[in-house]
Order: sequence, then structure tokens, then C-alpha cells
Amino acid sequence: MLEVAGVELLPPLATFLAFALAGLALNIVPGADMTFVIASAARGGRRDGLIASLGIGAGALVHVFAAVVGLSALLAASQTAFTIIKWVGAAYLLYIAISLLRAGKPADEKTTPRLSGSRLFRAAALVNLLNPKVALFFLAFLPQFVDPSASVPAVQILCLGLWFDFVGTVVNIIVAVVAARTAEQLRHVSWIGRAARYVAATAMGGLALKLAFADRR
Repeated sequence: MLEVAGVELLPPLATFLAFALAGLALNIVPGADMTFVIASAARGGRRDGLIASLGIGAGALVHVFAAVVGLSALLAASQTAFTIIKWVGAAYLLYIAISLLRAGKPADEKTTPRLSGSRLFRAAALVNLLNPKVALFFLAFLPQFVDPSASVPAVQILCLGLWFDFVGTVVNIIVAVVAARTAEQLRHVSWIGRAARYVAATAMGGLALKLAFADRR
């Protein structure tokens, strides 16, 4: 496949294509990350959707590097570490859900300040970082596609992780643009905006409960 200084960056072509297809399928499945992107784009427009997408990508990038250096193995081995991060992540998703509901109240429509780019970026990154299932996913998924004969397997894990994160970010950007455009076209219908916030808040709340009761399997 692709080599630099004798180090294989990627597995054989057939294996990489299988990885790319599997990764794309996984990236288009809605979850906490995509829900946050849609809610951000619907509320703040394309700008907020794009920033949220990049923030999610930044969070995933940390998970990729953690998998490469083996830090994610801590979550796989320690029930206490997994539980702590799981509950913190669930609480954060629940906080986002409550914030969406509060923003939907008439009294708050004009007074709720728009998040700055940096705050939105950090919030999006935290949605991804505080989900221990993402760390375990990278730890379990990426090594399956590494060439067993690779001279430096960690390099292939890194490259596969970067590809997965890149595709996921592109998917979220497309979703953000579509969500922002749809919200803009329907913005004059007030009840649709409120309904969208309630749906997003409900989805975030449901994902918080799902994460709270998740195990490591």
C-alpha cells in the first residue's frame, strides 16, 4: 500500500477499502455527535453547524491518539474509570438537553446569547470526549484492519484513525449545511423551531440515559 521510509502507513488496498466502507457506514449513523451538530446548525445557522462539526472532529482526534498510545486501554481495564467518565458524559448531555429546552421558552428567545465560536467548539469537543464508548470503539475497531505484518502497527492505527475522523467530520459538515438550510427555510414557521428544539432536547436526553446505563461491552 502506502509507505514512507519503509513504514507502511496503510494496510493492503482490499483491507483499507473494507475499513473505509465500514467507517462510512458507522459515521452516517446518528448519535450524540450528529445530534449536537444538527441542533447547533438549526439554532445558529451554518456557522454554528460547521464549528460544532470541527469540535466533534477535534474530540475524536484525541480519542485516536489515545488509542495509539494505549491510554484507551485504561477504560477497557478499569470499571471505575469507565463509570466516572460515563456519568460525567451523561450529565453533560443532559445539561445540553436542558439548555435547549430553556432556550425554547418565549422569554428567553431574545435574551439567550449566541455561543461564541470558541465556546461552541469546546462544547462540541466535550460531547465527543466525555463518551467513553468512543474511546473503546477506536481501541476495538481500528486494530482489526491493521496489517499483522506491519513493521510499526501504531502508525497504521494512527492513519486509519485520522481517515475515520476526517470522513466523520465531512459527514457532519454536510449534515450541518443541510440542517442549517432547512432551518432557515422553515424559520418563519415558529412552531417548527420550537418542535425542533424539543426533538433535539429529547434526543440528547435519551442519549444521556443510554450512555448512563451503557456497559463496556
